[in-house]
Amino acid sequence: MFGDALHFILNIACTLFGIALIVRAWMYAIRLHPFNPYSQAVLRITDWLVQPLRKILRPSGRIDWPSLLASWLTALVFLLLSWLLLTGALPPPGTIVPALVASVFTVLKWALNLVLWLTLIQAILSWVNPLAPVMPVLHTLTAPLLDPIRRALPNTGGLDFSPLVLLVLAQLGMMLLEHLSFSVFGV
Repeated sequence: MFGDALHFILNIACTLFGIALIVRAWMYAIRLHPFNPYSQAVLRITDWLVQPLRKILRPSGRIDWPSLLASWLTALVFLLLSWLLLTGALPPPGTIVPALVASVFTVLKWALNLVLWLTLIQAILSWVNPLAPVMPVLHTLTAPLLDPIRRALPNTGGLDFSPLVLLVLAQLGMMLLEHLSFSVFGV
């Protein structure tokens, strides 16, 4: 019982921190203005890990490699600690390579979870309060994903089905990655 509760807390903490690192990388990729309050919060939460990694690995083009590496390291620590909590023993040396691969799947799953929540929050706010202060940030974050879907879908007048399509695709991707991660590492 205590181990399950501890694993739940570990899962929440690592997932939220990993998602913050992914948001940081996404903000860098889409050039979101760094001085809005949401960007500042993400930067403050993640600076302690990303800044030292910037001395080792530099961003290139639109890819923030230090943030992605930090997210991958967070996923690796999460998987190894999960193994420890669930089995009560350290992972055997033969599971290190599968853990490295499963960490990539975990980061991708976190990214799809982020896409799902950002899209859902934006869709709900567009009905309830389209002038909410967070809407421009949500639009900036989701537009690169929704615009190609909007171009591919037929014009249905005033209804925009692109968020629904993106939600379904993100959920399918998360299911696939969950299966792959479990088959590779078992956690």
